[in-house]
Amino acid sequence: MSEPASNSSGSSAALGVNPTSRRGLARRLTVQAVYQWILNQTAPETLMKEFREMPDGLGRADPEYFGELLRGTVADAAPLTTQIVPHLDRPLNQLDPVEYAVLLMAVYELNNKLEVPYRVVVNEAVNLAKVFGAEDGYKFVNGVLDKIARQVRATEIGG
Repeated sequence: MSEPASNSSGSSAALGVNPTSRRGLARRLTVQAVYQWILNQTAPETLMKEFREMPDGLGRADPEYFGELLRGTVADAAPLTTQIVPHLDRPLNQLDPVEYAVLLMAVYELNNKLEVPYRVVVNEAVNLAKVFGAEDGYKFVNGVLDKIARQVRATEIGG
């Protein structure tokens, strides 16, 4: 997964990434790491080390949140996938790996980070899909997460 191409303004805010949110930056790194894990099954600890050793390191990203999301998402990948599959409009093996990485991380966060409002989780995931995913992949991610959030966070959503 490469860095997103700059748009005309070149700002990360214009790319849908909240440059002031340490957790938002941690989510961005987590999606990149989970993508790598999907492609080559690199252990989370190895990925965390690689990301820390990059020229900019983790930057301003919340290192604890990054580690927790990455370890949790990878550890829970099988049950998270079981939660995701019924809401897909295609076989899992046809799912774009970027969209899969975003969905895994977001469903992990919906399940385990109840202090984070579901709207924040969904919005951040959609923005990451806009930055890294296929042209309309964010719409797909939004639809899947909306259905899962209605199940996992029914009390919070009010229905």
